[in-house]
Amino acid sequence: MSAGISLRIDIVSDVVCPWCIVGYLRLQQALSQLDDSIRPHIQWHPFELNPKMPAEGQDLREHIQQKYGSTVEQSEAAREQLKNIGQELGFSFNFSQDSRIYNTFEAHQLLHWAQPYGKQTELKLALFDAYFSQGKDPSQRNNLLDSVEQVGLERELAARVLTDEIYVAEVRNSQQNWQNQGIQAVPAFIFNNRFLLSGAQPVETLLQVIDECLQKS
Repeated sequence: MSAGISLRIDIVSDVVCPWCIVGYLRLQQALSQLDDSIRPHIQWHPFELNPKMPAEGQDLREHIQQKYGSTVEQSEAAREQLKNIGQELGFSFNFSQDSRIYNTFEAHQLLHWAQPYGKQTELKLALFDAYFSQGKDPSQRNNLLDSVEQVGLERELAARVLTDEIYVAEVRNSQQNWQNQGIQAVPAFIFNNRFLLSGAQPVETLLQVIDECLQKS
C-alpha cells in the first residue's frame, strides 16, 4: 500500500444500529493491518433509523416484526448471531425480553457538537456501549449527558446544546445531504469522498476497498 497517505473515512450510522458498531469494529481490525504511515481520519454522520419514533420508544421485537416482517424465531436467531459476532469483536450485546428501540436525534446533535473537540468517536462508542451493553435509553438526556461526561466533555455545555437546539438545523441538513447522495441504510462507509461501502463488511473486503482507494489517491 502507499505510504504517507491521509485516509478520510466518513461513516453514516445510528447509535441504535447493531451492525454499525459491528462494522466499525471490523474497520478497526482492518486499519490495524495498514502501514503505520497511513493516517486514517474518521468522521461520523447522522442517520436516524426511526425518525418518527415516539418518546417512549417501542418494543424491539415488535418493531423488527413491523418494519422487516421478521418472525419471533428470526428475531431471536438474529440476536444470537449478533451476540456471537460481538463476542468475537470484544463487544457485548446484552439483549433482553424488555429491549426497546428509541429515537436518537439528540444523540446525533451531541455527536455533531463533539467532533471539533476530537471526541466524536469516543462519544459514539460510549453511546453504543450505553445502549447495547448497558440497556440505557439514548433518548433520555441524563443518559446522553452521562456518556458525555464519561468521555471527558462538559455536561453543562452539552445540556445547553440540547436545550437551545444549537445544532438541530446542521444535523437535519447533514441527514438530508447523505440521503440525497443515496444513503438509505447504515452503516455506510465512504473512503476519501469517492469509495462507498455499505453494510458491516468482512475485514478482507474492507482491506480490498482501502487498498484500491489508496492506490488511486
